[in-house]
Amino acid sequence: MERDEHLAEGQIRQSLSGFYDVVDDAGNEYRTRARGNFRSRKITPLVGDRVEFKEGYLLAVLPRRNALVRPPVANVDQAIVASAVVSPEFSANLLDRQLLALEIAGIQPVIYFTKTDLLPIERHQEFETLAANYRKIGYVTVLPDRAFDDASLTLIRQQLAEKISVFMGQTGAGKSTLLNHLAPELNLATGEISSALNRGKHTTRRVSLLAIADGLVADTPGFSSYEAFNVDAKALGSYFPEFAAASVHCRFRGCVHVNEPGCAVKAGVADGTIMQSRYDNYLLLYQGIKNQKPNYKK
Repeated sequence: MERDEHLAEGQIRQSLSGFYDVVDDAGNEYRTRARGNFRSRKITPLVGDRVEFKEGYLLAVLPRRNALVRPPVANVDQAIVASAVVSPEFSANLLDRQLLALEIAGIQPVIYFTKTDLLPIERHQEFETLAANYRKIGYVTVLPDRAFDDASLTLIRQQLAEKISVFMGQTGAGKSTLLNHLAPELNLATGEISSALNRGKHTTRRVSLLAIADGLVADTPGFSSYEAFNVDAKALGSYFPEFAAASVHCRFRGCVHVNEPGCAVKAGVADGTIMQSRYDNYLLLYQGIKNQKPNYKK
């Protein structure tokens, strides 16, 4: 079958009130609408989608690698996780829940510790050790010597290049402040990344990908609360990279690293090669998932 020469392919960069701004591979921008049959087929185009379009209409959404609900963005490569060391007080449990959510979604995490300027001098070594341990797992982890120093911002800019990224973190962790340092020209409202762009007094919802540091960044904040994880308790350990690597040495196949003898993960915790806090958080999550009531309404 011959390909329609008027059919073009591109990426949705912005959605606004039923319109989709698409940028083709040559950098040309087109405003489009979804065809009427998208709704009947329950297809919702998302910012970040690769699409086929023609004469102002989206004709097809190409297969996605992943998709988030909040922010509603597809094909996300990575998330910059802003994690405050103080004010609000650092929570290893929250960070590990965020990392788990990203692992399940197939999105690469980058950890950025904020508010290091407020950290008492006697606690610096504690966070140096913590950052080193997360790096050992394989996560890019940034612990600035001074808040938003040049070296840290340069490292994040390098991470953003040629990727679709989202920023996430609990309220007050400094997501928008970090973005303002990376791209001062955006002048984003502190406290809510998208308040100037996305949440005005109108009911319209705009989601955009902003060009920052040779990459694209969603202008809406990433998910910040984690209620339940849609994952089987037996599979939970596979989303902790260091557990997955150690588990090949467990005595029993299918070991869930709780009560089994000959568990390589528990041995790693005992000898310090696996963080105690990660294992404690894993146990809490494991029990939480096991205790979830099944949802028959799905």
